[in-house]
Amino acid sequence: MGIFGALSTAISGLQAQSTALSNISNNIANSQTTAFKRTETTFQEIVAATGANVSGSGVVRANSLSTNTVSGDILPSDVDTHIAINGDGYFIISEKTGSVEGNSLFGDVELFTRNGDFEVDRDGFLVNSSGYFLKGIPVVASSGNLDGDQLTEIRISNGLLPAQATTTIEYNANLATTPKTATFDATVAGSELIGGASLYAGGLPTTAGTGVVELRDVPTFLDRSVAGGAITTFTSTGASVNVQVRWAKINSSVSGGLDTWNAFYQTDATTTNSTDTVWRNFGQNYEFNAGGVLTNPSNASTTINNLTVNGVNLGDIIIDHSGPSSSIGLSQFEDSNGIVQVNTLDQNGFAAGKLSSVAITDVGRVTGIYTNGETVDIAEVTLASFNADGALRKEDGGALRATPESGAFIRGAQGTIVGSSLESSNTDIADEFSKLIITQQAYSAGTRIVTTADEMLQEALNMVR
Repeated sequence: MGIFGALSTAISGLQAQSTALSNISNNIANSQTTAFKRTETTFQEIVAATGANVSGSGVVRANSLSTNTVSGDILPSDVDTHIAINGDGYFIISEKTGSVEGNSLFGDVELFTRNGDFEVDRDGFLVNSSGYFLKGIPVVASSGNLDGDQLTEIRISNGLLPAQATTTIEYNANLATTPKTATFDATVAGSELIGGASLYAGGLPTTAGTGVVELRDVPTFLDRSVAGGAITTFTSTGASVNVQVRWAKINSSVSGGLDTWNAFYQTDATTTNSTDTVWRNFGQNYEFNAGGVLTNPSNASTTINNLTVNGVNLGDIIIDHSGPSSSIGLSQFEDSNGIVQVNTLDQNGFAAGKLSSVAITDVGRVTGIYTNGETVDIAEVTLASFNADGALRKEDGGALRATPESGAFIRGAQGTIVGSSLESSNTDIADEFSKLIITQQAYSAGTRIVTTADEMLQEALNMVR
């Protein structure tokens, strides 16, 4: 190796350390950038032709190495549409290329990012701080299933959520073995039962009798039944209808036969005519075995045809008594209070509502929260993964572009989405400062070689004087 070779090697070293300094500077500058991935610097020796006893002058080259697979810390965010990825994966995004007649146009090539600070823009799209639009798969609101598998820019509509009529009431409860009605007397057998037909001017209001309670019989009926709760239901136009329920025991196993109950709903709370119907029977005998388990109806549900309250017809309503994990949610066990303990009382209808806010859940579902209390899934965020993450090409704003070396993206990733969170930069300031010191010292040492080689060349030139 000659003096000129040593000089060339030293200069390549200075260039390599300058590259390292540039990467360190970029890392530190982006230490607060959401989901930024630092760039490491590796050095590669380029060796000249050598022989058995000859060593040629070589040079060094600096390579930049991405850290796309190294996650930053996940920090909580107050914004419901901010999301982070815990583990492997990237959000799929696109760039806006223009608009036609008010409709946004997007590029055909998918980009990728870990920057999840998405918010809803004026057109309803989810866009991050770098101007990239989040893509996902639409969800069918009525079923919650994905609407195909085509990725598209997620857009939230500001339109009203139409009203939905109630079709099913979920009702789970425990009926006290001995209901403590107003007429109950522990010393009188059968006093907890609804009583015989002679007590009611309009006829016995059980499924075996008239099945209705007239206004003139309401006091007797209330004294011989127990409250079963009330729930607000809805018509197809969103009008609310309050459905009240009462239970009356019509037979006790103590008196022979099965423990049997009837349920009633209030049909008219405003009538003043003594013979008008105020309460109507469900039309179903509820029978329990000695263990308090419902045996009839066997399918744990009842359908009330043309359920009408105060003149408003709700249509045919299914009363569903199936409990969690396919168990029966209606039982008859002892209760010291002698009441109906309602465990679940819910229904599937709602009034029309206006969009009030948007959130992204931990399972990646984009949901709209409406003023009527309903939450509707709008789309599902899909993550992408690559076989060679390090070969992705960086773009402005924390975006990444696939390359032939990285391969095409693969739908799905091992990572999971974390809602109301953001991933921080993976830059460690202390580590970068340590690298900065080493880089500075290496650069200074390189300049000494250049100075020394220059002095040696001067001495060689002085020999001819």
